[in-house]
Amino acid sequence: MTAEEVAGRLMVSQSKISRLENGRRSISQRDVRDLCDVYEVDDERVRAGLMEMARESRQRGWWHEFGDIPYSVYIGLEAEASSIRAYESSFVPGLLQTRAYAEAVVAGTQPDTEPSAIKRRVDVRLKRQHRIYGEDQLGSLWVVIDEAVLTRRVGGPEVMAEQLFQLVELGERPNINLQVIPFSHGAHPGMTGTFSLMEFPESADSTVVYFEGVTSDLYLEKDADVRRYTNLYDHLRAAALSVAESRSLIHSYGEGFMK
Repeated sequence: MTAEEVAGRLMVSQSKISRLENGRRSISQRDVRDLCDVYEVDDERVRAGLMEMARESRQRGWWHEFGDIPYSVYIGLEAEASSIRAYESSFVPGLLQTRAYAEAVVAGTQPDTEPSAIKRRVDVRLKRQHRIYGEDQLGSLWVVIDEAVLTRRVGGPEVMAEQLFQLVELGERPNINLQVIPFSHGAHPGMTGTFSLMEFPESADSTVVYFEGVTSDLYLEKDADVRRYTNLYDHLRAAALSVAESRSLIHSYGEGFMK
């Protein structure tokens, strides 16, 4: 049976089956039970043994230490991805945020959140940046932002200056490309909403398109959807300034906040 056939019978994504087979996703006892049914494993001793192995092998991701994280599925995918392409129209993406900027973003977008919860979420955001600074670095991070991200005064002038100068510095890393769509370009496809495209090392794993929502997140894996958003992202990169021009613009905004 192919992974596609198994996924069809279980009504799950082919990507999930591939990750389970490659040991890159922990498996639940329910997954084992369902797979045993599909594979016609009838021996109860074998089924029970596999179920027990699944129970013992499950390990919680590091982010679970921080409690009420609403986007743990995304963090798990981000931790596995080999490359990420992201478009953002309102904020600097989380992987590139300074602590002060992240604190201002969380406090501003979630005004009813307790200070202790804000700190937990910011701690998680900074720990995610291991994919930028750590040993297991992303092969490629390509970020396109709207110029509005550079002008919105999040946390005040000093916070913005620190954040923008950090973007300039990060943009010099060989695995990071940062582009800005200027106001002068006018309307562009990204005005319909932000999204990310995540690719994975195993060719059998589907590219995932991710949208962050207020109450829930959306993940798309169908080939038609991935092609559509890949094409859209290509249009955004074409609309944006070059990497060098973008770095210069970001630096000029950073200097402006210092005055």
